[in-house]
Amino acid sequence: MRAVLVDIDGVLTVSWEPLPGAVEALREIRAAGLPCALVTNTTSRTRASIAGTLAGAGFPVTAEDILTAPAVTAAYLAERCPGARCLLLNSGDVVADLEGVRLVGADAAEGTVDVVLVGGAGPEFGYEALDRAFGHLRHGARLVAMHRNLFWRTDRGLRLDAGAFLAGLEQAARTEAEVTGKPSAAFFEAALRRLGAGADDAVMVGDDIESDVLAAQRAGLTGVLVRTGKYLPQTHRAASGEPDHVVDSFADVPALLGLRNGEAR
Repeated sequence: MRAVLVDIDGVLTVSWEPLPGAVEALREIRAAGLPCALVTNTTSRTRASIAGTLAGAGFPVTAEDILTAPAVTAAYLAERCPGARCLLLNSGDVVADLEGVRLVGADAAEGTVDVVLVGGAGPEFGYEALDRAFGHLRHGARLVAMHRNLFWRTDRGLRLDAGAFLAGLEQAARTEAEVTGKPSAAFFEAALRRLGAGADDAVMVGDDIESDVLAAQRAGLTGVLVRTGKYLPQTHRAASGEPDHVVDSFADVPALLGLRNGEAR
């Protein structure tokens, strides 16, 4: 392997607290000289905020090491629908990572929104907000989603995420969301371009068997599933494929990569 892609939530941290052995494992990978990118569907924080939190916990990362779904979404919108008026439905402030995106207020009249942009779920996903999004979709707005994760793990257990609401919007408005984050192949391609690596030379480590691991494998990467975060045995058994590798936690990844004395085998 010449490059390592790593999910954050559920792999390195849970509720932003480091998982056992994760800091040391990332340091070992860095010491081996392997290019590494942290790729996340997290939509509650900006890259700078994420980097500050992780660095404060001891992880050797900067904002340049992090690729978020909002940042990829901004590039996607700039290419596919430049200047589009976008209604953002998201929990958390990621405006800084949506550079160049033209956002409109929640009071925008129906017919004046070009894109309904869905991020991560939270208290903001109430009936009024979802019904407002539904109205814009019925009037011709495109539906763009940063991801379609159904749930994620926090220190309070599994919590519902935007994918559950996204499925309802798709069915009600009779449309299909354009997904920009994982499991989109474009997301993995963007990360590999950053690292200057090809898919054949890269490994993706994640806790979501479908969006992280199997999606990466379909894009040509080697997939590694960790049994932390949102991992559930029943989800693993019911998955659409089998991961290339399964390990207990990210702490096991350096050994899987064959690291010896700071060098990759």
